[in-house]
Amino acid sequence: MLHIENLSVQGLRPVSFTLGSGECMAVRGPSGAGKTLLLRAIADLDPNSGAVLLGGLSRRDLPAPEWRQRVGYVPAEPGWWADHIGAHFNGWSGALPLVDRLRLPAEAAGWLVTRASTGERARLALIRALMAGPQVLLLDEPTAALDAGSTAAVEALMAECVAKGLSVLWVTHDAAQAARVATRELLVEAGEAREVLAA
Repeated sequence: MLHIENLSVQGLRPVSFTLGSGECMAVRGPSGAGKTLLLRAIADLDPNSGAVLLGGLSRRDLPAPEWRQRVGYVPAEPGWWADHIGAHFNGWSGALPLVDRLRLPAEAAGWLVTRASTGERARLALIRALMAGPQVLLLDEPTAALDAGSTAAVEALMAECVAKGLSVLWVTHDAAQAARVATRELLVEAGEAREVLAA
């Protein structure tokens, strides 16, 4: 269980909520409202204050790399630090079932990062995050650059992960997607986050 209490970051007023194991909460709101700020604060990537606990363990009691392995963050524009896709994976063969599920070719490991489209990079970044075995996944518009078929593949895969106990915060501008993937909804607007009844 992820417990957020009075989490505050510049540009976003304090927010509190709990996300249970195997639960997906959609995060919606206008552009620039603070959705990404919220995810980055939970991931501890920007200065913030307040309490963030996972399974009763405070984020303050864990080294940052361990926290970010348990609480994975997939930004809207994922970072790449090597020239080839495969260099970003600790064992490409283990990723192949997910690669296939998300409609990507096995030979993508040999691609230059610049060869992959925005949508391909988005799916590869999701696979990379899942391979780390997180307990919580923070997704910032993971399907924004995808076609309908690839979006459906991502949603189906994530539904299976949630059913197995993964907790997910999913930023989306699509109300229909929020209704499909989540049972709860957090509305972020004017620098304030509040839970609203799901559609």
